[in-house]
Amino acid sequence: MPDTQKKEPSTEIELLTFQVGKQEYAIDIMSVREIRGWTKATPLPHAPDFVRGVINLRGTVLTIVDLAHRLGMGRTETNERNVIIVVHTGKETVGLLVDAVSDILVINKNELQVPPEMTASDNQTFVNALMIAGERMIRILSLAAALPTESMEVA
Repeated sequence: MPDTQKKEPSTEIELLTFQVGKQEYAIDIMSVREIRGWTKATPLPHAPDFVRGVINLRGTVLTIVDLAHRLGMGRTETNERNVIIVVHTGKETVGLLVDAVSDILVINKNELQVPPEMTASDNQTFVNALMIAGERMIRILSLAAALPTESMEVA
């Protein structure tokens, strides 16, 4: 019986989908800590352009990344409909500024397709995979590429 368990790992994944500009993206729901309304961030000097600043999240300083700006779509004009998706990867927690959260999809990993080979000027790939859901083309975001690295952060 143990061999059967090894051969059949879970093939389903839960994704949180959200809007950035007119595009739809998704991330693994296991990396999402919470979803909260837009809160004006306190800017930090010398931070990368895509970092809006920081907010106080229950006594913790949380970096806010303007995901549209990070993906090369221009700075987000914020309003009360914007949301912050608080994500955690490895040892860091960051807030992603997005236009709206769409829904949660449970999909089979076999439905994910490899994106075409395109190298950005800075050699970063922000999309891990693509998925077609009805008429929708959903981009699976690489959080590791989209989040600021320690060398980008202000000391």
